[in-house]
Amino acid sequence: MEEKTTTIDTLITLLAEKKYSVLRETLSSMNVADIAAIMDEMENEDSLKMFRILPKSMAADVFANLELDDQQYIIQSLSDKEASSIIDNLMADDATDLLEEMPANIVKRLLRNASPETRADINHLLRYPEDSAGSIMTVEYVDLREDMTVADALTRIRRIGLDSETINVCYVLDKERMLKGTVALRYLLIKNPDEIIGEIMNENVISIGTMMDQEEAAHMFQKYGFTTMPVVDNENRLVGIITIDDVVDILEEEATEDMEKMAAMLPSDKPYFKTGVLDTYKKRMPWLLLLMVSATFTGAIIMHYQNALAGYVVLTAYIPMLMDTGGNAGSQASVSIIRGLSLGEIEFKEIFKAIWKEIRVAAMCGATLAAANFVKLMVLDHVGVQIAGIICVTLVLVVIFAKLIGCTLPLLADKVGFDPAVMASPLITTIVDAISLSVYFMLATHLLHISTAI
Repeated sequence: MEEKTTTIDTLITLLAEKKYSVLRETLSSMNVADIAAIMDEMENEDSLKMFRILPKSMAADVFANLELDDQQYIIQSLSDKEASSIIDNLMADDATDLLEEMPANIVKRLLRNASPETRADINHLLRYPEDSAGSIMTVEYVDLREDMTVADALTRIRRIGLDSETINVCYVLDKERMLKGTVALRYLLIKNPDEIIGEIMNENVISIGTMMDQEEAAHMFQKYGFTTMPVVDNENRLVGIITIDDVVDILEEEATEDMEKMAAMLPSDKPYFKTGVLDTYKKRMPWLLLLMVSATFTGAIIMHYQNALAGYVVLTAYIPMLMDTGGNAGSQASVSIIRGLSLGEIEFKEIFKAIWKEIRVAAMCGATLAAANFVKLMVLDHVGVQIAGIICVTLVLVVIFAKLIGCTLPLLADKVGFDPAVMASPLITTIVDAISLSVYFMLATHLLHISTAI
C-alpha cells in the first residue's frame, strides 16, 4: 500500500511539474492495470492529462481497465479522431460494454468515426440481449479451416494473432463456418508442418449458445476449467468466444448483485464512493419502506396478546432473543440454499430433500439452544420452570419454522422466475419474527391460561 501511495504521489508530482517526458517514460515501464488503478483514484482532469501522456501503444489497454465513469469522462473529452482510435483498438466486447452505457448522441459520434470493421463488430454484439452470452463475447479470435496444413495455420496465426483476444486455442471451421473442432497453439508447434488440421484437431468441443444467460456460461467455465470457450448460434456456427477475464467480471457482478439483494438493496453497478447520496438513497429506501410496513404485523400480534404481556411482564424480556434467533436461523438456511442455487448444486426437484435436511439440522440446533437457554433462565434469570419451559419450547419451534422458511422461499422464488437472493435475510427475518411472536404467545396463553380479550 505504501509503495502504491508513493507511486501515485510521484506521478502526480511529475504531472504538476509538467515533466511530461519523464512521466511518459515512467508510465511506459508500468503495468497497464496498475496505471488504470492509479488513474481511478485521481481527479478527472488529472486523469485525462495522464491518459493523453500515455504512449499510444498502451492507451487502449489502460482504457479497458478503467472504471466505467472514468472511461465515459475520457471518451467524451477526446476529439472524434482520438476517441475513434481508442474504440478501434479496444476488443469488440469491451467497446460494446462502453457504448451500452454512453448517451445516444455520443454513441452515434463514435460509431460514425470508427472503422467499418469495428462498427460491424459492435453492431453485431449489440443485437444480443443484455446478460446473454452473446452480449459479452468477443469476435476477435483465430479461426482455421479444416483443410489447412499446420504450416498454413501458423502463417494465419502470425497474420491475425495480434488482433485476436487469444491465440492459445484456435477454432476449426468448415466452409459454412460450422464449428468442427479446436486445436491448441502448443499442439501446432510440435506437429509436422504438412499435417492436415482436420486430422489432428480435437472434435469433442464444448460450446456456449449465444442466448445462454451469462451466469450459466460462467458456471460452465467453472465446471470444465477452461480459459476460453466458443459461442455458437442455433446452427452451430461460430460467432465469437468468451474468455476467462470476462467470466471473472461476471462472477464479481453476480456476487455483488446477490449481496445487495440479500441486504435489501436495489443492485448498483457503480463503486461505493462513485454512487451519489441521492442514488444510494433511491437504492435503499424502497426495501426499507416495504420491510417497515411488513413489520407492522409483529406490532399487531403484540397488541393482540397485550393481556398476556400485562399478566406476565417477564415474557416481554425474551421477545428480542426469540426474534433474533429465528431471524439468524432463517438467514443461515436461506444463504446456504441461495449459494447452492447460484452454483447449480441444488434444483427445485430436491426441495423435499432440502426440507428434510433442514428439519434435522433445526431440531439439533433448537435442542442445543433450548438446553443452554434453560440453564441460563433458571440459574441467572431465576424465572419459574413453567415460564422457562414456554420460552425453550418456543425457541425450538421458532428455529424449526425459521429454517423451513429459509430453505423453501428461495427455492420457490427460483421456480417461479424470481431472483432467490430477494428472499434472503430481511424478508425472511420479517416473516420469521411474526411467526416467532405468534408461537410464543399462543403457547403462553394456552399453558398459562391467559385470556387474549382486550
